[in-house]
Amino acid sequence: MGAFDDIADGVVAAITAGDSAALGELYADDVVVWHNTDGIEMTKEENLASLDALASMTTGRSFSNIRRYEIEGGFVQQHVMHLDWGSGSGDLAACLVVKVENEKIIRADEYFDGATIATFGS
Repeated sequence: MGAFDDIADGVVAAITAGDSAALGELYADDVVVWHNTDGIEMTKEENLASLDALASMTTGRSFSNIRRYEIEGGFVQQHVMHLDWGSGSGDLAACLVVKVENEKIIRADEYFDGATIATFGS
């Protein structure tokens, strides 16, 4: 087990449950969350609102094929997120690069294919 497994497992559990409060507990107050699809650095509040939006648009979220690697000051996680939205479902392969200080996430960079997202719900 890696030094950051509890934090990484907490991220997976919070997103699966659609629990933005639980995810917020894992974040530092000044966390920066970035996605390759838009290049925008989100604040804690903005990112938690995006999880709330995802939870309201989907009926279920789960993760599979989780591969995790410890790096200096954090971890890299590759995974497939399965999303159900009532009328359909889809799989999104992603890579998450996370930096941690004082047992809180200070930065998360997430990489996924925006073209795949565009097909969801259609």
